[in-house]
Amino acid sequence: MTAIGVMGGTFDPIHIGHLAIGEEAHEALALDVVLFVPAGQPPHKPAGSVTSVEHRLAMVELAIADNPAFELSRIEVDRPGPSYTVDTVEALALDAADVVLILSAETFGELPSWHEPERLFDAARMAVVPREGYPAPDPALLAEAFPGREARVAYLEGPRLGLSSTAIRARVAAGRSIRYLVPDMVGAYIADKQLYRRPTSP
Repeated sequence: MTAIGVMGGTFDPIHIGHLAIGEEAHEALALDVVLFVPAGQPPHKPAGSVTSVEHRLAMVELAIADNPAFELSRIEVDRPGPSYTVDTVEALALDAADVVLILSAETFGELPSWHEPERLFDAARMAVVPREGYPAPDPALLAEAFPGREARVAYLEGPRLGLSSTAIRARVAAGRSIRYLVPDMVGAYIADKQLYRRPTSP
């Protein structure tokens, strides 16, 4: 039985928090592989507000290169239209016996507003990771929103790193160091491609 973990997001940029979450889920849930799935067209973000997909793919490839349990998936990038997680999970479930969608507590709390969330529970289990500044999910609210689905959700104890891509972009724009917040090769890529810098005045 193949068990696949799925970590989606814009990864703009990918940082050590993403990697630590993937490693925790891989170990705690005995996953065979963790797929990092960059969104092609995030439906919740305005067009043009996300760094080009080529840069985001390249940064993920650099970040996960030294971990044989991590793989990059282009499934959402190569599929036209908005990147709905449910479509991705259902497609991956065709080739795997067990799919686990890895979500932060913040994202899990937004699940009822997602595109057809009931289908997600049919295709995958959920692994919820704590996030600093957000309360732990309330199982009672899960039972209310998705009755009968409680057994499809696992709650991981960590890691609790409190990083965000938004904060990392802001640090770069302000000329501050992001060393130790992203893998060294990702930091070098951001510097080389001059990503996230404030535009200079003409």
